[in-house]
Amino acid sequence: MWKQAVGGALIAATLVATPGSAPAAPARDGTVDAAGDGLSRAARHLGRQALPAGDGWAAEGAGTTGGAAATPDRVHVVSSRAELVAALGGDNATNRGNATPKIIYVEGVVDGFEGPTGTPLDCADLADPEYSLAAYLAAYDPAVWGRVAPSGPLEAARVRSVANQTRQTQINVGPNTTIVGLRGARLTGLTLMLDGAHNTIVRNLTFDDARDCFPAWSPTDGEAGNWNSQYDQVSVRRSEHVWIDHNTFTDGDNPDSGQPLRFGRPYQVHDGSVDVTHTASLVTVSYNRFVGRDKVMLIGSSNTVGPDVGRLRVSVRHNLFDGVLQRLPRVRFGQVDVWNNHYRLAGDGFAYAIGVGVQSAVVAEHNFFSLGAGVAAADLLYDWGGTAVTTRGNWVRAAGDRARPVDLVGAYNAAHEPDLAPDAGWTPTLRRAPVLPAPAVPAVVGALAGADRLPL
Repeated sequence: MWKQAVGGALIAATLVATPGSAPAAPARDGTVDAAGDGLSRAARHLGRQALPAGDGWAAEGAGTTGGAAATPDRVHVVSSRAELVAALGGDNATNRGNATPKIIYVEGVVDGFEGPTGTPLDCADLADPEYSLAAYLAAYDPAVWGRVAPSGPLEAARVRSVANQTRQTQINVGPNTTIVGLRGARLTGLTLMLDGAHNTIVRNLTFDDARDCFPAWSPTDGEAGNWNSQYDQVSVRRSEHVWIDHNTFTDGDNPDSGQPLRFGRPYQVHDGSVDVTHTASLVTVSYNRFVGRDKVMLIGSSNTVGPDVGRLRVSVRHNLFDGVLQRLPRVRFGQVDVWNNHYRLAGDGFAYAIGVGVQSAVVAEHNFFSLGAGVAAADLLYDWGGTAVTTRGNWVRAAGDRARPVDLVGAYNAAHEPDLAPDAGWTPTLRRAPVLPAPAVPAVVGALAGADRLPL
């Protein structure tokens, strides 16, 4: 029976966009007119496609339509940072307030480290004149400075350097926007900042290496301190009705595993893939591929009881988490529906899959976990101050063993104290797609998740 479900799900998901011929060369002035846009029928369809009714939390209420109402003069094809900023409204500093419906197709590679004239920039170009990493390491070495937060002129210069990079590599997106990648489209070295970007859709893009040139040393973060980075690949803040679909997230050829140790700790230059924080809510994250990353998805950024209560409602479905280490997702406060995802987890650096945080209400159902050596079912949940999580219908295939159903809460409680309760207190209703039995998930998600799997 589950094999029939796989076939049916593959057919249904393949029909998510109208098939069309391969796209012709887009208009080179960046603007697409109604008569000769150079795009395939399928690309035009994807640009105006709304989130289907009932498809996760982003479908609640009025649903999510993105830039579907864009007039022809608000449809653009972009292939550089400058063109992307122009299509979003013209001024990166104010684009977050541009609520005009707009559809943006990304062609080729858009690099956040591209200067106004197209000249490549590096970290040295963005550093404040009074900052250098060598001086920072010498000044704040715990053996010299102690275990207190950095302060003084060098830390102030680092903060100014971060502000320089933020202006360059953080691309601000306004409401009523759809961003779609054409085949092979890639956003590198940048953050899409969806802050107050209500009704926004991001699809069919590969994100890589949203690196932080100026990580912060936090000596009291954990027992030995940690380096912390500023930039996510997609950051959703103070936004409602956001659909993140069919994207691929990687660190490219600059993984954190390749960074040196500094002060005895990994010098981490990347933060999250898709973080949902600062009262954001009504988000659907579907058919994405997260590959070889450390921190992936943080939902809720603070343990402080306040405005996040009743917010942070997110659906996470049909995603592939491949060789990633933690936050798959990590949740505070929100009602988060995690279902039909495939987790391929292994390696010495693996920490946990689903983080159960303060006042969180996670429902994790019908997911499939493929585990490498050294990773057990008891390691898949982590208690970050939460009390309960619902887990049903999940399967685990441990290294050298056959796949079998596993009670994730029971496995966690058998190895850890205190126990987590097995009922998060709510039942998801916004599930448009048929819920697959967990054994069918790897085939469906493997075939369909990630960029360049929609017909274009």
